[in-house]
Amino acid sequence: MAVEEPIPEDLEIADELIAERRAEAPGETPEDMTPWQRPITAVIDTMNYRVGQIIALMMVPLIAVVVWEVFSRNSFSILQNAGFEEFGRGLGLGPTLQAYDLSRMIAGVLWMAGAGYGLMRGVHIRADFLYRNWSDRTQATMDAVAYLMFFIPSMIFFTVVSTQFWWTSFAGSNVSIDEWWEALVLTANAGDMPVGMWAAFKEALVAGENMALDSAWQPILWPARIAMPIGAALLLLQGLPEIFRAFHKMGKKRERKFVMALPVYLIGVVWLTLAIFMPDLVPGGAWFTELMSARPGLSKPTIGLIMLAAMLFVIFIGFPISFTLIFLGFVFGIWGANFKLTTLLMTLNTNSTMLNDQLMAVPLFVLMGIVMESAGLMERLFSSIQMIMSRVRGALFVAVLLVSTIFAAATGIVGASVTMLGIMAGATMSRAGYDVRLAAGTITAGGTLGILIPPSIMLIVMGPVLEVSTLDLFRAAFVPGAILATLYLLYTLGRCWLNPNLGPILTKEDQPETSNFYGAEIALICLGILTVCRVFGLGLGGVFGTVIPFGGLLIFLVVMAIAYQGYRKLAILRMAVPLALLFHLYMVYGSVGNDGSASIMSIIMASFVCLLAFLGRVIYSKDAKEGFYFSPLWDEFFAGLMPPTILISFALGSILLGFATPAEAAAMGAFGAILLSIGYGKFTFKSFFDSLIKALEITVLIMFLVAASNFFGAEFSALGTPQLMTKMLLGMDMSPYLMLFLVMGLIFLLGWPLEWVPIVLIVVPILLPVVHALDLHGLNRYDMMVWFGILVAVNLQTAWLSPPVALSAYFLKGVVPNWDLKDIYIGMMQFMLVQLTGLILLLIFPQLVLWLPRVMSGG
Repeated sequence: MAVEEPIPEDLEIADELIAERRAEAPGETPEDMTPWQRPITAVIDTMNYRVGQIIALMMVPLIAVVVWEVFSRNSFSILQNAGFEEFGRGLGLGPTLQAYDLSRMIAGVLWMAGAGYGLMRGVHIRADFLYRNWSDRTQATMDAVAYLMFFIPSMIFFTVVSTQFWWTSFAGSNVSIDEWWEALVLTANAGDMPVGMWAAFKEALVAGENMALDSAWQPILWPARIAMPIGAALLLLQGLPEIFRAFHKMGKKRERKFVMALPVYLIGVVWLTLAIFMPDLVPGGAWFTELMSARPGLSKPTIGLIMLAAMLFVIFIGFPISFTLIFLGFVFGIWGANFKLTTLLMTLNTNSTMLNDQLMAVPLFVLMGIVMESAGLMERLFSSIQMIMSRVRGALFVAVLLVSTIFAAATGIVGASVTMLGIMAGATMSRAGYDVRLAAGTITAGGTLGILIPPSIMLIVMGPVLEVSTLDLFRAAFVPGAILATLYLLYTLGRCWLNPNLGPILTKEDQPETSNFYGAEIALICLGILTVCRVFGLGLGGVFGTVIPFGGLLIFLVVMAIAYQGYRKLAILRMAVPLALLFHLYMVYGSVGNDGSASIMSIIMASFVCLLAFLGRVIYSKDAKEGFYFSPLWDEFFAGLMPPTILISFALGSILLGFATPAEAAAMGAFGAILLSIGYGKFTFKSFFDSLIKALEITVLIMFLVAASNFFGAEFSALGTPQLMTKMLLGMDMSPYLMLFLVMGLIFLLGWPLEWVPIVLIVVPILLPVVHALDLHGLNRYDMMVWFGILVAVNLQTAWLSPPVALSAYFLKGVVPNWDLKDIYIGMMQFMLVQLTGLILLLIFPQLVLWLPRVMSGG
């Protein structure tokens, strides 16, 4: 029986984070659903669907605002440095006053107002490793109980307090911190509050204050803040269809019992809401207030431990994590602390997340990856590299690893890489007689590089958690990513060298037609790429800008034109090679210092260039005119290589060199991906709109969980529990290295059942006080956090390769169904050992992580 091949266009790039995506169309309801529930479900579903479509379109002005700001600011800077400042002003160029604030307000509204759409589509993340093994009836019962107990109350609370927060902003427009603080002290029992609670509150208060603190524009914030009550209300409404679906799924008999209890439940929810917000209006309100403030012999840190245990229990039964955190944050915050502080922490932390300029990069990088994936750039690049390496043992392994490294650097997304590599390489590897286990390990290991290599979405989210710059995390991840990719490559090629049957050379039929001097072709292509890249690097460094305006760009275009003509015409190639050789030798001369010694890197580069020129010397022979030409496969290679290379150079390169913030580079990358999609004839308005929708879904998933985790973490920290846990752990007689080993072991084990999102946002903040207290390698606190962040990323990357819960295995099995899951597991475990080798190297030698950030920051 033939197995139906998966269609790449039908794969969801966001599915790597989503436990259950809803398949039915918006407004579609089962025929046998209870009649009175069907119209309610259909209306609310359709409403949230339309809202999501409108909200997704907001990415277009977000990209436009940021791209114009980057272009205008940098163009004006170039003209100003060249003495054409007035000319630049006349063109309307220069930094804009409102771009920074406007862009982060749009980004905040994007995910907050789209939260209801995310729930309607079923994209809020849950830990479903236990949940998916239950019967449909049990799943439905647990869903109904969790929605009624946790979701509905928490969304009512969130809607009320966010409405109050927005109204305060609307009525007062500019409420100062002093006014907030004075009102708070008058209404809260300050004497009963631990220092940590007040510190956490004031930190959130400062972050949520009017943007006058860090903005020259000083905009009115209520138009953006209204997204909070709107998003909360849409989530609350969407809870009704979710409950009705659970009722339908559990069966009529059990549904009737739930429906009979609904009147009592509704009365209880109304009473609870009034007892919390207006206790004087309901009987028993004063009693409830006293009950919530009563702590029978329990200290605040102990309440925090109960809060942590409750969180783990509810998460592991499979309820969406973000709603669990919000509910538990409210309940335990009110019980262990103070009602007013709890509600203000909720709104202020959400507001702070909405206006976080680092997290603004998340939807833009996600959109860039989705557009690139839909444009088919990855398949084209893989095909060309496969043809180029066709005469090498393990050529397909090399192609997979090179493509996965480049694609990871262009998108920062894991699931897309594994699935697309499986589709492209799986059948080809099987047909060529490649070892299934080594092939599966190569695909899954290469695909997981998206966790680490910038612009990793995880590193963007991790930056604010660790309180370090996303830029430094990107720089720090570069060398470890290159090390791991190299280790993968050496392992596969070494295995093929020891046992050629693992990755045989492609058959003559599968090898492309080339010239008689194929080795010279490769050498000269490498020489041209190195020369162009070096000129581009000098241009970015401003070497040519002092001569003429846009000098770097003009000289780069000239070099590109010469390289292209040399690629097409042998006579020009013969002149270009000596010029390239002289250029590289001159760079050695330019690196000579006052002591007469040259840069080691320049000498190595020049030696390599001389070797390439020597290998390409055949172009000057008599036979070259007839027998030498660049094979057609190079056209396909450059057509596949240039798009991701351009995006990496202009998006990621601008971040690493400090020319643009991550959010600005993400917007430029998304804009560039759209242009490339148009250039390749893959762009349609329908496909672009679908990309916007997919980007909105994964953005809502991540950002709503970020906001919920920030709120939960603020309450948990304010109760003093992390400090207690740190004191207990540090009181044990263990070395700092053993303590770090235990921390990394815990993260590794949690990486099996949980996605990186809850680990980074929930587990890591709990462990941070312990890591802060460790004295390792004499590192200061900031460097320690950068190093720890990369260790966490590599650790979670290892967990993705660790059976039996390795998600990469299921991605690959889904697209290559004829491969046995056991063989996939064994192949992954080989690379897990390689991965552990890389992790140990980073643990022993932290400078592998910290060297590049220090060099690029001038430290």
